[in-house]
Amino acid sequence: MFLSESEDESEQMPSDSDSESECSRCSLDEDYTPRGLARGSEKEDFTKEDSSDEEGNGRPIKRRSPRRQLRSASSLLSSPLKSASKKWEQSPLRKKIHYESTPKKNSSSPSAGKTLSSPCRKTPSGKQPADRRANKDDADEEDQWRNIDEEDVEPPQPHFRPERDVGPQLNRTANYTPLELFQLFFSTTVIDTLVKNTNAYGEKKSQEQKERHVPVTAADMYSFICIVLYMGIAPLKTLRDFWRGSRLFNLPFPASVMPCRRFLAISRSLHMNDPAVEAANDQKKGTPGFDRLCKIRPLYEQILEACHTFFHPHQHISIDERMVASKARIKLKQYIRNKPTKWGFKLFVLADSTCGYTLNFFVYGGRECEPTGKGLSYDAVMKLLNIPFLGKGYKLYVDNFYTSPTLFLDLLKRKIWACGTVRSNVAGYPKTKKNNRPEKTPRGTIRWIRKGQLLFVKWFDTREVMMCSTIHKAYSSDMAKRKVKNADGQWTVKQVPIPSCIRDYNQYMGGVDLSDALIGYYNVVHKTRKWYKTLFYHLVDIATVNAFILYKEMCKMHKRPLVTQKNFREELILSLAEIGSTPRRSAPQNFMSASPFKMPPASPFKAPPASLSNVTSPPPGSPSSAPPPSTEAPPPTPGLGHLPAYFVEQMSNVAPRDRATAGRRTCVVCKRKSPVYCSTCQKTLCFTALRNCYSEWHRSNNICV
Repeated sequence: MFLSESEDESEQMPSDSDSESECSRCSLDEDYTPRGLARGSEKEDFTKEDSSDEEGNGRPIKRRSPRRQLRSASSLLSSPLKSASKKWEQSPLRKKIHYESTPKKNSSSPSAGKTLSSPCRKTPSGKQPADRRANKDDADEEDQWRNIDEEDVEPPQPHFRPERDVGPQLNRTANYTPLELFQLFFSTTVIDTLVKNTNAYGEKKSQEQKERHVPVTAADMYSFICIVLYMGIAPLKTLRDFWRGSRLFNLPFPASVMPCRRFLAISRSLHMNDPAVEAANDQKKGTPGFDRLCKIRPLYEQILEACHTFFHPHQHISIDERMVASKARIKLKQYIRNKPTKWGFKLFVLADSTCGYTLNFFVYGGRECEPTGKGLSYDAVMKLLNIPFLGKGYKLYVDNFYTSPTLFLDLLKRKIWACGTVRSNVAGYPKTKKNNRPEKTPRGTIRWIRKGQLLFVKWFDTREVMMCSTIHKAYSSDMAKRKVKNADGQWTVKQVPIPSCIRDYNQYMGGVDLSDALIGYYNVVHKTRKWYKTLFYHLVDIATVNAFILYKEMCKMHKRPLVTQKNFREELILSLAEIGSTPRRSAPQNFMSASPFKMPPASPFKAPPASLSNVTSPPPGSPSSAPPPSTEAPPPTPGLGHLPAYFVEQMSNVAPRDRATAGRRTCVVCKRKSPVYCSTCQKTLCFTALRNCYSEWHRSNNICV
């Protein structure tokens, strides 16, 4: 029965549409295979089955080729395959494909019922079309890594157009002192702000703890900063050691500027913001309006404005992180594993690559409230470059934390060229491995790819270095010296090729590192209990180093000899001490090496008593001769004066607990230590309840009866 129907259908196939639909189902049964069904034939047959179903509904279909229509009718005899096709029609996959192939309603297009075809559909031989293969080969040729022998096109170099003259923005004919340059950053306004907020916090603290607060003046604040800078030159373990009078810690300068108690009182009350503003900010904790840097905000903004105002950078600038050491329990504290200072406050810094001047910086306070969505590094670079009067044509150098193709292309729109190391997993980095370096690569091997305005370079030194640049070409015939082993195992110096981007990166990336080194030589940061004081000391360091760089630049302009940073700081400290406060104090005394009193001159008219003189008077008529100096006591006046006195009365800045023992000398009678001496005889004598050497010595010398 099936055979005769199929024969009739095969004879009437060209003219009968119903028989064509039946043959379509036969071809589906013939091509169906339950296991190992080919993906390409599967989609093709399902499409044709759907087309036959649509034809029953009166929709036009695409006619099949005669070879597909005149298949052998013997495939219809296999009933298991028919049942398999029925099960396939009822399966979810069959419904899904039928749903995708069903045209939308109200569709008048005759091809609306056709299924989608893959854009890279293969030919019957299993290969892609020739035009697609050609396009793929062209793309591979563009993305492959190129050798050093292949010439690269040098990009157009930037035309440097700064808004101001580069260098110090000062009167270039004047001679500035270190104090005047330092006061550009710690101006009168800054000092007045510190004094006002410190007094406000001191009054508030004195009311809470019932302690008397002595108001701080501007002169006191200059003296305080003077001692802070002095602590960077001569560091000690604790603050009190600077005022100790022992043999090991005998530093007279701090005591001559400010007493220890006064310095510690100012340090405890030091504040950079108004306590009322801080209290209002604390009420916003947990909200977007909360400012984590509220305690340092006024001083931070004033120092930052001064950094922008008084110096204009050269063409090469760099961006990097800086760590200010701290173990404070606050969310501002960060941890960076590969930094020498691993724990502390992280600052993003923009510095001049030529001299190390700090142009711009900000303290990282965690996740920002309104990020741009392009990453922390992108936001940090754009924030640091937001400087007034910057200009165009700058060359920026960054490390692999900041480098990304997106950032470099956006910087080009602002007329800022960039160069830096790059990570291989960043978005936009070439993923191709075609013509990549082999496993055993000699030193100096270069591979590069150019994608539009971006150049990606691989250079093999002791390890692989990857760079991205919008400034350089791949290779400019530059060479570098490297030590390598020859065939005999001996170390020899060899010239190896080096990309120009790596050469310039090594030369100009160290701007922030140079600034860190200048700060680290005489760092004034010391251990504190308040985190904001650590940042205050760092701001003092930034102001001092920037003032020193301005001083050096002015010396170069005037062709004067340069000074070291140590000499600059010494002159600055002495100048601050002169304009600082002058508390009631006497000049410091080194009482461990010099006597606190002066010996009165011997009287030329009175001879010493016989008991006190070992010198025989010359006979009468002999020429007079000057008597030899006597080692005994000066001639006393019997019964008059000879009052006891304390050595400490002639000393200054002695702690009350040390007044009983300060300046002790050896007693001339019992050879023990005593703080008492005779004001007339100038002899050290014991005068205690157990030893009265004072009376014994005077009676034995017939001075007092």
